[in-house]
Amino acid sequence: MKKIFATLSLLLIFSLTVTAQNKQILYGFSNIPQTLLLNPGQDVGYKYHVGMPLLSGISADINMSGFTVADLFTSDNIDFNTKLNNVISNLGSNDYAYLNTQIEVINAGVKLNKRDYLSFGFYTEADAFLTIPKGILELAKEGNASFLNRSFLLSKISSQMDVLGVLHAGISRKINNKLTVGTRLKIYSSALNIYSGGNQGSFTTRLGRDNIYVHTLNNVDAAVYSSGIYNENDEIAIEGAGDVIGSTFLGGNLGLGVDFGFTYNIDSQTKIMASLLDLGFISYSDNLRNATLNGNYVFSGIEFQYDNTNPDYWQNLTDDFNENIQREENRESYTVARPVKLNAAIKHSFGKSRSEENCSDISYNNYFDNAVGAQLYSVLTPIGPRFAFTGFYERALLERLQAKVTYTVDDFSYTNVGIGISANIWKLNFYGVVDNVFKLSNVADANRASFQLGVNLIVK
Repeated sequence: MKKIFATLSLLLIFSLTVTAQNKQILYGFSNIPQTLLLNPGQDVGYKYHVGMPLLSGISADINMSGFTVADLFTSDNIDFNTKLNNVISNLGSNDYAYLNTQIEVINAGVKLNKRDYLSFGFYTEADAFLTIPKGILELAKEGNASFLNRSFLLSKISSQMDVLGVLHAGISRKINNKLTVGTRLKIYSSALNIYSGGNQGSFTTRLGRDNIYVHTLNNVDAAVYSSGIYNENDEIAIEGAGDVIGSTFLGGNLGLGVDFGFTYNIDSQTKIMASLLDLGFISYSDNLRNATLNGNYVFSGIEFQYDNTNPDYWQNLTDDFNENIQREENRESYTVARPVKLNAAIKHSFGKSRSEENCSDISYNNYFDNAVGAQLYSVLTPIGPRFAFTGFYERALLERLQAKVTYTVDDFSYTNVGIGISANIWKLNFYGVVDNVFKLSNVADANRASFQLGVNLIVK
C-alpha cells in the first residue's frame, strides 16, 4: 500500500510539471484538421491532409482548482508553513487537479468521394485526475485531536492516471447540404495506470470513557489498482522513458473506444455542432499490483491499556486490527472506463461573404469574415461531471489568416481569455493556440494554463 500511494504521489508531481482536455479554442476551427479529433462530424473542405510527424498536434495543459503553484512557492519572505496553512484553509470541498497532454505521431486524412472524408492516425496521451481532499489534508497536518466528532470521508479520495497510445480511424459523411455526421473508432494501449475510485468509509475521533479518545474506522471499503509499475517480483518495472513509450503502441493493456459527432447548418450563416468523445474502456492485465482495505475497527488507544507484563501486547493489537480490517494485495485484472467528454456549440457567421471552390467535390462553400458563438464542454470524472462554458469570436484577418478569441468560465478560472491563430502558407497550415493569456507573464499564478500547436499539409 505504501509503495502504491508513494508512486501515485510521484506520478502527480510529474504530471503537474508537464500537463486538461477542454480544447475550446480549437473546437470548430474548421480549417485546422485537428478539429476532427474533437468532432468527427466536422464539415471538411479539403481534398486531403497530412500532419507533420510529431509536429502536427502538440498540446499541454494543467488545471488546479483551489490554489496555484505561486501560492506555495512565490519568493515573498512568507514562511512556507504559513503559505501551506493558507492554501489548505482556502480549499473547497470538491477541489481537484485535471491534467492532459497529447502528442500526435501520425495524422492524415483523404476525401474518398463527394460525401466521405476518412481520417486516421496515432497519438500518445497522458491523462490524470486527482481530488484534493481538504479534510484529509487537515487531518494529516494537524492530527485528529483538533477535529473531535468530525468524520473524514474516504470517498473524497479519488484518482485516475493513464499514459497511453491511441490508434484511431474516423469517417465524416456529408448527408446533405445541412447535415454532416461522423464517427471515430479508437484502440487504446495503456503503458501505465493508477486508479482509485468509489472508495467508502470514514474515520472519526470522539471523547472516550476508559481513555481520552475513541477512534473509529467505519464501513471502510477502499482500493488502489495499478498496472505497468511493478513487475511479478514487486520491483519497479520502469527503467526509462523508452519502456513507457514502447508500451503505448498495442501493448499489454488494450481497450476500445468510439467518438460520435455532427454538424448541422440551420441556414447559410448559423450552425450547431456536438460531439461525444472517448466512450470506451481499457482492460488492464500487464504488471498488475492492487491493494484493498475492508472492514470496521474501534480503537480506544494504548495509554491505559498497555500491560508491560504481556510481551505479546503489540502483536495482539496488530492481530486484532488485521482481523477487523482486511488488507489484501492481488494481481487481478481490472477494467476502467475512459473519461467521457461532451462538446456542444452554436456558431453564427456574419460580415463580408465570399465563395470558395471546393475542388474535391466541385462545389462552392460560403465563408464570412466574422463569427460569434458559444460552447458547452463537460467531462465525466470520478466525482461526477464537470462543466465549462465558452463564448468566442472568429475573424478572418486576411484570406489565409484566421484568428479566434475565447472567454471561458469553469472550475479553474472566471477570467480565462484564449487566442488561436491559423495561417496557410502555400499548402502548409500553421496553427497555435494559447489559453489564459492574462496569466502568461506569471504562469505559476494561474489555475489553468495550456497551449496547442501544429503543422499540416493541406490540399484543397
